[in-house]
This record gives sequence, structure tokens and C-alpha cells, in this order.
Amino acid sequence: MSTDVLNPPVETRSAKNGLLLLAVLGGMFLAMLDQTIVGTALPRITQELGGSNLYTWVVTAYLLTSTITVPLYGRLSDTYGRKPLLLVGIAVFLVGSALCGVAQDMTQLIAFRALQGLGAGALLPLSLALVADLFPPGKSGRVQGALGGVMALSYIAGPFLGGVFTDQASWRWAFFVNLPIGVALIAIIVARLPHAAGQGRGTRPDYLGIAVFSVAISALLLGLTEKGIDGHTWTSAPVLWPILASVALLALFVLVESRAAAPIIPLELFRLRTYALANTASFFSAFCLYAGVVFLPRYFQESVGLSATESGLRIYPLMLGMVVGSAVTGALITRTMRYRPWLICGAVLIAAGALLFSGITAGTSGVLLAGWMALLGLGMGPMLSGLTVAVQYSVPPRFIGTASANLTFFRQIGGSVALALAGTLYASVIRQEAPVRGLGAAHAAATANVVPWLAVSGAVVALVALIALPSGRIKVLAARSATIDG
Repeated sequence: MSTDVLNPPVETRSAKNGLLLLAVLGGMFLAMLDQTIVGTALPRITQELGGSNLYTWVVTAYLLTSTITVPLYGRLSDTYGRKPLLLVGIAVFLVGSALCGVAQDMTQLIAFRALQGLGAGALLPLSLALVADLFPPGKSGRVQGALGGVMALSYIAGPFLGGVFTDQASWRWAFFVNLPIGVALIAIIVARLPHAAGQGRGTRPDYLGIAVFSVAISALLLGLTEKGIDGHTWTSAPVLWPILASVALLALFVLVESRAAAPIIPLELFRLRTYALANTASFFSAFCLYAGVVFLPRYFQESVGLSATESGLRIYPLMLGMVVGSAVTGALITRTMRYRPWLICGAVLIAAGALLFSGITAGTSGVLLAGWMALLGLGMGPMLSGLTVAVQYSVPPRFIGTASANLTFFRQIGGSVALALAGTLYASVIRQEAPVRGLGAAHAAATANVVPWLAVSGAVVALVALIALPSGRIKVLAARSATIDG
């Protein structure tokens, strides 16, 4: 077993290199962008390729494989080092992107989206882990703020860029756009990122845990996706059986991990109070994030009658709020070496902003909507940067990659659960309201139900977890990268 350790967050030449930081930001941007860029292009895609019954699978296939591989890449990067795993992830992502752009039917597109997701699972968690590896605590809060801003930008830019490509060129460019960016990232990483050997190079990866975990999460997401399709209810076989199978497999996974020499998700980390609570908050804060990013563009298109491109522009206040909230939180953490107060403030702002959307109609003033979205975004910003700092400085250095990956994993699983639940509620309101009030008013009513219910419920649970966080300062120790005092 190698005795080399991942570099502690000390000032290095690489940390000062602007190109390397740009590569880290670019990797995160690509991973998050492809979660949302397809949404505004999907109607045109189904017109050209057919397969409207497979509509949701274009998104689900990507989310499924990228979610499953997040903890895998995190664990393997702790074992073998960040650089080789990041290069592999980008390469697979680019191959999948190119194939998506030339797909000739929906079956091909779904398969290639799954391949794209296999690579995307590396981009976000390893970008987050590299920040902790390369930057000292005095600067990592500020850099995490920049990362959170990029995350927010990509979430909102995705629907807008998807609309622009669809309206002005072809939906295929929603995938081709990744190629030049990805090639540039590979060149920078090869030239600038030093290779730091991981720990436990001689330890056999937990292949059984990986297999059980992958099947369990696949079954869960498949069951949730089937909810609401063809009149399925929670007790319908296509919904109930996959979810029950997932529960059984997750129980088996816990047993496997408790006996594994190098578990993919180290269970001992959940004994750390900060780690467990931060991941809980990450899961439920995703309810808020997806409420705005997914359903507000649909409101603008279906209720207000805007084009795909215009709907992307109209949700810019949400993006700006998230960027500002994330950046300010990063600066405050750097200045105070505390994250708990700013995370609590964020959860309160989310709940307040989301409640305002309960009064939305097709004729609601654009100025009012902009203010509501900005407030919601300001609250979401701290969740993007502050939780990352909390997790990374609550675990031993050898677990930084795994911890960063798990935070991303729980956020994406939370988003998947949120979308399944919200989709059911949205469809129910449409069925009730459309015959009486018309389709446009029905979509406004659905938005007034989904956004507040989803965001407020997630914010409240996240708030409870955040209040329970230790209130101590980030304290740097000589023998380890950091620990949380208190």
C-alpha cells in the first residue's frame, strides 16, 4: 500500500495557476449543464426522432448513471489519485456527448445519454475534491463560493442554451457544445495538474458494494420515474416492486459495506455529526433547487407563452441570486471560519421566497416574479458552497474525495426524488384545472402548488438539520487538513 498522502491544502504553485482553477470550474460547469440543457430541447427532439413515450428517459438515463458513479469516482480517486480518474471521466463524457449529437432515434439517444452520464459522474465530485487538495482553508471558502456560483450558472444557463440551440441551429448542438470545452479541459489538466498518489493503492476496490449499490439506486429511480406514467399509482407493480427491491438491496448494501476492506461509502463517516447532518441538508435542499430550475421555465412557456429561449432569460434573477448567495457565503466563511449561521440564513430565505410563489398566476407581474426568484436564489446559494466546506473539513484527508462525492450523490438523489413527487403533483393539478380554467391557467396553478410545496418542505427539513450542526469554527491542525471544533 502506498504511504503517499493526498497533498494537504497548502499554498502550491498549482493552486495559484489560473488555468488550473479554470479547468476545475469548467469540469463542474459541464457536469451541471448537461442536467438541464436538454429540457428545453426535448419537444423538438421527440418531433424529429419520435418515441414520445420515452420522453422522460432522455433525462432519467443521464441522471441515473451519473448519480450511480459519483461515489464510485470519489472512492477510486482517494485510492488512485484525482488526475487519472478525472481524465477518464472527461473522456467518457465527451464520447457520450458526440454520440448523442449523431443519434438517429430515441433508443440510441437514451443509450448514449447513459454513457455520457457514466463520465459526468466524475466531473463534479472530483472538481470539489481538487479545491480541498490544492487550496488552504483561508482561501478554500472563497473558491468554494466561486464553485457554487458556477454551479448556479450552469443550472440556469442550461435551459437557456438548450432553447437557443434549438431555436437558432439544432438540438444536436446541445451535445456538440461539450466537445471543444472538454478537449480544452483535458489539455489543461494533463499539462498543469500534478499527480498526487492516492492512499490504499494496493487495496482491492469494493466491486460487490459497487454492484449492489448500482442496482439498488437504479431500481429506486426506475420506480420513481414510473410513478404517474400510464396512470400508475404508488401501489402499481411498475412502481412498487422496484422501490421494494431497492429497499432490500440498500439493506444488503449496508451489510456489504460494513464488511468491506475499502467500502465505496465508508459507513463510519456517518458517525461524524457534521458529515451526516450536512448530507441530510444536501438531500433536502435539492428539493428547492429543482423546484425553480425545472418548473419555472415550464410556467413561462406554458402559461405566459414565451419561447424556449425567452423562458431561459426570464429565470435569470434566480441564477443571479444563487451566484450572489454562493459567492457571499464563500467570502463570509473565509472571513469568519464559520459556516453554520450562513447555511441557516439560506434555508430561511428559501422558505420565505418559495411561499411567495403560492400566489402566482398567468398574469403575475414580471417584476414581482423577478424579486421572488432572486430571494429564492439568495437562499439556495449558501447550500451550494457552504455545505461543501462543512463536509470537507469534517472528515480526515483520505476521505475528502469520497465525502465530496457523497455530498453530490445525496443532492442528486434528493433532486430525483423531488422531481418524481413534484411531477405527480403537477400532473394532478393539470388534470383537475385544465378542463375548467384552460391549459395556461392550469400550468400556473400547478406552479403555485409545486414550487411552494417542494421548496418549503425541503427547506424546513434542511433547516432542522442545519440547526443541529456543531457551532464551532473551522480549525486547521498540523496533522490533518482540518477538523470541526465543537
